[in-house]
Order: sequence, then structure tokens, then C-alpha cells
Amino acid sequence: MCVSTIEKHGATPANIQWTVVRGDSATLKVEFFEDDETTAYDTSSWTYSATSYDSNGDILDELTTTAYDGYVEIFAPASITTNWGANKYRSVVAELQFDLQVVIEGGSGENADTVWTPVIGTICVLGNVTPGL
Repeated sequence: MCVSTIEKHGATPANIQWTVVRGDSATLKVEFFEDDETTAYDTSSWTYSATSYDSNGDILDELTTTAYDGYVEIFAPASITTNWGANKYRSVVAELQFDLQVVIEGGSGENADTVWTPVIGTICVLGNVTPGL
């Protein structure tokens, strides 16, 4: 009997759903751990960027990233989320793609940076009724 094998290469990003209420500020914390799952990675040389994408309006929104020791917070301000699913009044007003990209200086050899996308996912935007302040 012949057995075929599948070789997998590369790092599969975590695929998550982030739920946000339209018009609210929202924060997502992403932590990076060593294989022992308790020791945080040294992320001091990492640079982060995060973006959301609305395919209905073909709009990219840059999300704010703040680096800490071993983790990063992705922040979506109310000034951006208020436009997600605008003029729709139902439970879920939009589903947007987003990702987190990391650049690790000198990560893959001499004079070469490593570019890595550890997180991809969907932002599930819940509708609000009360207008923002």
C-alpha cells in the first residue's frame, strides 16, 4: 500500500475572530510565548503593524499597535470603527479581514530582516443603535 505524505513548510498564522461594536474603541492583546508556554519571547527588536480591510468599500484602515515586553496590543479607535458597517442596523453590520505583521530586524541572517504574519482573522462588527458622543 502506498502512503502519500504532505509536507508543510512555514508558519501557519493564528486565525482569530475579534468582535467589535461599531463606534466603540477596541483592543486586542497578542502574546508571544516560548515552547514552554510560560516564558515570553524577547520582542524588544520587533516592529509591528496591523491593518483591517473592508472588501465592500475596498478600504484599508491602519490600526494602532503598541509594543510591550512579550506582547503587542492592537487598537481600533472609535473614529475608525464608527465607519465599519455604517448605515446598517442589524446584529452584524460588517465582517472585515485583518492581520498583524511583525518585522524582526536581522532575523533571518546577516543584513536580512524577517517579515512574519503571526495573526490573521476576521473582525466581526456588531451594530450599535445609539450614536457616538
